[in-house]
Amino acid sequence: MLEKDTPRGEVAVLAKAQGVLKKPGTVQVARGMSLFGEHSAGWFALGLVGAAVDRERRKDWLVASAGVVGAHAASIAVKRVVRRRRPDHESVEVLVGTPSKLSFPSSHATSTTAAAVLYSGLTGRNLVPALVPPMLASRLLLGVHYPTDVLAGAALGGVLGGLLRRRLTKAGPRRTSRKKCGRR
Repeated sequence: MLEKDTPRGEVAVLAKAQGVLKKPGTVQVARGMSLFGEHSAGWFALGLVGAAVDRERRKDWLVASAGVVGAHAASIAVKRVVRRRRPDHESVEVLVGTPSKLSFPSSHATSTTAAAVLYSGLTGRNLVPALVPPMLASRLLLGVHYPTDVLAGAALGGVLGGLLRRRLTKAGPRRTSRKKCGRR
């Protein structure tokens, strides 16, 4: 028979993940990632840098940057509807502060995945494997999300980022062909 305070289900998975991920230095890195991703500000700033550097596609970078912020806003809207509380169990150590007590979906996962998808299309490099798993793992390490929170956030960000990326891709050739014809 399980004791009353024995972690079960997602709490058990979260506690196990936290135990595996928590190593010297990883908490500080995860906290830095948390700060960078807060309210999608770091991803938005990177998009603005892209717009400043890549003048040819400045408008696309600005649209993508706004898309990242929009994905973040969508995750906040879902949080307010679902109203799932953040993990609260003695087996889970909360290692960072959060702006709300709501957990589902992870807004960090949403905005990071949207940024990775959108900026991949603009850089020509697949940024998803390099950016998304570390952010998802950081949310578990910090003890502020259940596994399904980060998976749902990544799915939401992937869908929203993918839809906007498809629109940017469709619009791209028309702008390029106009430029070649001198009608820009």
